[in-house]
Amino acid sequence: MSKYKLVIFDWDGTVMDSAAKIISCMQTAAKACDLPVPTDSEVGHIIGISLRKAIKILFSLSDETKTDQVVDAYKEAFVYQDSTPSPLFDGAEEVFAALKSNGMTLAVATGKARRGLVRAWEQTNTAHYFSESRCADDAESKPSPDMLLQLLEVLQISIEESVMIGDTTYDMQMAQTIGMDRVGVSYGVHAQLHLEKYEPVAIIHDIRELPTVFER
Repeated sequence: MSKYKLVIFDWDGTVMDSAAKIISCMQTAAKACDLPVPTDSEVGHIIGISLRKAIKILFSLSDETKTDQVVDAYKEAFVYQDSTPSPLFDGAEEVFAALKSNGMTLAVATGKARRGLVRAWEQTNTAHYFSESRCADDAESKPSPDMLLQLLEVLQISIEESVMIGDTTYDMQMAQTIGMDRVGVSYGVHAQLHLEKYEPVAIIHDIRELPTVFER
């Protein structure tokens, strides 16, 4: 029996294989806004941070009007222009179902906007697995632990009974800051070496390994 009652998932790069689309759309936005086109690696580094903050970091922007322009161009590309597929990782839905059947509460803490998460849920028909979520619209951007603290408060579950699952150092850091256990995934955008610095209880290489981590 797992000690965890609450499992909090990051979305992009942890549950959904969306890195390629995010990178493509960010590069499209750069071109549209006459900015230097970032490399795949550069975009990968900021995946997980709330969009506006990520764009400011990626392009070293302080001008709010220019930032607005890039944000709008990215959203336009993501919703209407770019056809890069963003499937769930193989086995993700089966993992959700297994954890729920074992009595665990599932939640999401993501840098996506609320509208983006709802769209992803609709595309994958997975909203019913999750009791709560916090998005970029609701809380301070990762690596602030604000999303996690809000989830704990609304769900009335203790830190000791909760675990964060994520593919970035931002996910690991936000959990570590408040003493929450964390599981890193090596198949996302940040290398395992960087995740290990935040002392996760485990690192998995396939989302289907997660239930076995909880059984240990």
